[in-house]
Parts: sequence; structure tokens; C-alpha cells
Amino acid sequence: MINRTTTKPPTVNTRVHDVDALRGFALLGIFVVNITFMASAYPGNLVEDPSFSSALDGIARFVVAALFSMKFYLLFSFLFGYSFVLQMDAAERAGAAFVPRMLRRIIGLFVLGVGHIVLLYGGDVLTTYAVVSLVLLAMHQARDRTALRTAGIIYAVVTASLVVSALFIDRSAFMPSQDEALSSAALQTQAMLGSPLEIIGHNVSGLDLLVLQAASLQGPTALAMFLLGMVAARRRLFSNLTGQESFLRTAQWIGFPVGLTGGVYAALGADGSTWGTTVSVLTAPFLTAAFVATLIRLMHTPATAWLRAALAPVGRIALTNYLAQSVVGIILFTGVGFGLAGRASPPLLLVLAFVVFIWQVAVSAWWLEGHRYGPAEYLLRWFTTWRRPSGTVTGTR
Repeated sequence: MINRTTTKPPTVNTRVHDVDALRGFALLGIFVVNITFMASAYPGNLVEDPSFSSALDGIARFVVAALFSMKFYLLFSFLFGYSFVLQMDAAERAGAAFVPRMLRRIIGLFVLGVGHIVLLYGGDVLTTYAVVSLVLLAMHQARDRTALRTAGIIYAVVTASLVVSALFIDRSAFMPSQDEALSSAALQTQAMLGSPLEIIGHNVSGLDLLVLQAASLQGPTALAMFLLGMVAARRRLFSNLTGQESFLRTAQWIGFPVGLTGGVYAALGADGSTWGTTVSVLTAPFLTAAFVATLIRLMHTPATAWLRAALAPVGRIALTNYLAQSVVGIILFTGVGFGLAGRASPPLLLVLAFVVFIWQVAVSAWWLEGHRYGPAEYLLRWFTTWRRPSGTVTGTR
């Protein structure tokens, strides 16, 4: 049985640029999903805005549901677990006790998440990550086999609960009717166009749903991915890759057929069907793995190696970019900005997500030419290490 000490990678002060690039890629996918919730209250109420009912609107919604929903959240969670081990290595290099240091980081992340919810976007993931990180911290010395078994059990329990819900629970007993959902969505969208206090009220009003979703689905699946990422980092999965590894081709050959089939089924049930959610939870990891394998192979192919150079800076300051995406949402859609809430079609939102991300690619590269950390990373590191980070020149952790 392999234990923690035999699988721990050497603690050298180097960055894994493939991991940074994958994190940047995950941010793109997350924003493609989040922007639909930032732009309108209809998706949060599980109904489609009747103002956008064309075939092109339907295609855009289908693409987001089939290819993006759930997949990039899992990837971001996996990479969070991977980075957890890098934080352990950083603490060891600094000669600092890991647990107190990580607890401060978790508290800092939670505080940022609360501010994010209140001021910017009610669909925050930072608070969920912070709470779930407490479990990860408690398991940071668990054997690889224990971590993998725990991840499998968590995923099995989540899936089983969804199956039971689909078979035996009548959702109509506690879910609003179509007309009620449409009416609520229209009122909430209008609130997004109000004053700053009304926008804060809109963000906070979804806290009960956020907590329920975090406890029942997002939190458990995130923990499973955290554990997988932790084991992957211990085994240096993304170190010294060439792009020719057989496991990458296997991930593509299995992941795309299974993941795309499940994604299509889930997209057809994107109105909140429990069976659609169940299939998505089961098959999303396959499509995520296929995406990861494809990107790694592209990044290690001379003709497309530029992808890593473009994506890595975004992922290196991922926290700043994640928060910046919400700032963009506030500016574009709410009453304190351009007030486009309820006026942007699904195809336009898809285009906007890519345009904003391309802007983040350029700004991230520019920022890191003269700074070691992003603004949010700088503050979080200051709180984590309990001392001001030294220097602003680009460097390694």
C-alpha cells in the first residue's frame, strides 16, 4: 500500500506550466456557464427567457449545457486539489507549519468568497471550496488508496441520491410551476437593473439555494475532485509530460464518446430534470478528462504549443481572473453598469465570454511581466503567510 511519504514529489521551486494552462482553460469554461447566470435570472429559475426562443438561441443553450456545464467545475476542483499539494511544498520550503498556514488560507478564501457573493455574484464557488478544504486538510496525510476510495464513495453516494430522487421524489410538490418560475425570473432580472443595494439584495436572496446546492452536489463533487487532484500531484501527473503518453489517448478514446453522449442527454434535460443531472454527474468526468488530454497533447505539439503560453498566465493568477469575470458581469449586466440584464441573447453571451477571456489572456500576460502575483493572490498570500510578500518582479512561488 502506497503512503504519503513514498509518493511525495521533490519540493523544488518550479512551476508546472501545464497546470497553470489547464487552470486558465478551466476559467474559460466556468465563465461560459457563469455569464448566463450573470446576465439574467431565468437560468437560475430553471426556465428559458421567452424573449430568446429562436433556433439559434436554442443551439447556444444546448452547446453550453452539453459541453461546458459541470465539466469545467470538476476540472477547476481537480486542479484545486493539485495545487493543495503545491501549497504543502511551499510551506515546507519556507520552513512553516502547514496546517496553521493552510487554515489561514482557507479563512482568507472564505472571506473573499463572502465578499464576492454580496458585492459581485451570488453563484460563488470560493466559499464552497473553503468549507470543503477543511475536509481535505483533515485528510492531507491519508494514503493515496484511502483518498481514491473516499473520492469514489463520495461520487457513488451523490449519484445514488440523485437516482433515488429521480425515482421516488415528486419535484412538482416543492418546485414552482412554469408560470411561477417565469414570473419570479422576470422580477429578479429587473432587480439586477436596480440600485447597488437592490443588486446586493438580489445576490443575497439566492443564499439558501447556494447552500443547498453546495451541500448536496457541488460540495461533495468538489471534495471528490480535490482528493483526486491531491493524489495526482503526489504522483507528479503533469510533470515532464511529452504529450505522447498512452493514457492521454485512452482518455480521449473513452472520454469523448461517454462524455459527449452524457452531455447531450443532460442538455436535453437542461430544464432541471433529475435524470439529466444524474447523467451529467456520471459522465461529466469523462468529457473533462478528454478535454484535458486533448489540451495537453496540443500544448506539446509544436504547431499549437502557443496555447500553453497563452493560457498559463491566466491560470497563474486564476483567483484574480475569477473575481474579474464577476466584475465584468456587474459592469455589463447590472444597473451600476450598462444594464444589459435580460437583453443579451444566448449566442451573444457565448461570444462575450470568449471576448472577455481573450482580454484576460492579454491582461494577465501584461501584468505578470512586472508582478509576481495577481492582486487577489497577493492579498491571499499575505494573509496565508502572515507577512507581506516580498517583491513585485515576476518569479516563481
